[in-house]
Amino acid sequence: MKSFIAANWKMNKTIAETREFLRDFIPSVKDVADVDIIIAPPFTSLAAAGEALMGTNVQLASQDMFWEEKGAYTGEVSPAMLLDTGCRHVIIGHSERRQYFHEDDAVINKKIRAAKKAGLGVIFCCGESLEEREADKTFDVIGREIEKGLEGVDAENLVVAYEPIWAIGTGKTASPEQAQEVHAFIRERLRKLYGSAAEDIRILYGGSVTPENVELLMACRDVNGGLVGGASLKPDSFAKLVCYKKEK
Repeated sequence: MKSFIAANWKMNKTIAETREFLRDFIPSVKDVADVDIIIAPPFTSLAAAGEALMGTNVQLASQDMFWEEKGAYTGEVSPAMLLDTGCRHVIIGHSERRQYFHEDDAVINKKIRAAKKAGLGVIFCCGESLEEREADKTFDVIGREIEKGLEGVDAENLVVAYEPIWAIGTGKTASPEQAQEVHAFIRERLRKLYGSAAEDIRILYGGSVTPENVELLMACRDVNGGLVGGASLKPDSFAKLVCYKKEK
């Protein structure tokens, strides 16, 4: 299965900084053919990034979107607007959207359906908090998020990202054993939804992925890539992650 490594820049980088990053990054990964490379800059940088990435082996993604095609939704961005900038994917259900913007499973499902209808690939995020893990509710939480978030959604062009909330931006990382345990659970839930098609869905790990731990995580049977935050903000760091096979 081809690996899938995505950079989620969150609320970082101006247009000028985006162009500078891509100017340095693109040449360093131009020969990589066995990894799908994705960059998700903030909304303001999407158009500039789309122009810079045209004709390269790096794909553009958005960090979020709204579910309506157009209308009186001040401050929102539609699927068509993302496609217009060159986006091929969109991240939906990130824990920060759930936490800070109170997006529940129903909202996330509407966004996923709208993205799929428009022809965008979906990077669907799920994961548990520290309190939920300590209360032994990890599988309950993730099972619910998958069941509700993916209701009525087909498997085509779908990527699932497991992001333990307790490991995001904290420097803490799930051990390979912890990551594999949850990824195997996710794979089994996807089998119940999609049958044999679940075997082709990439499941990413997201939670303080770095060049130092990527090899151990990627060695896990059901870890097919990474959703990378802080370590994706510097061209050399993210290039090392993308080229982890060559770095061995």
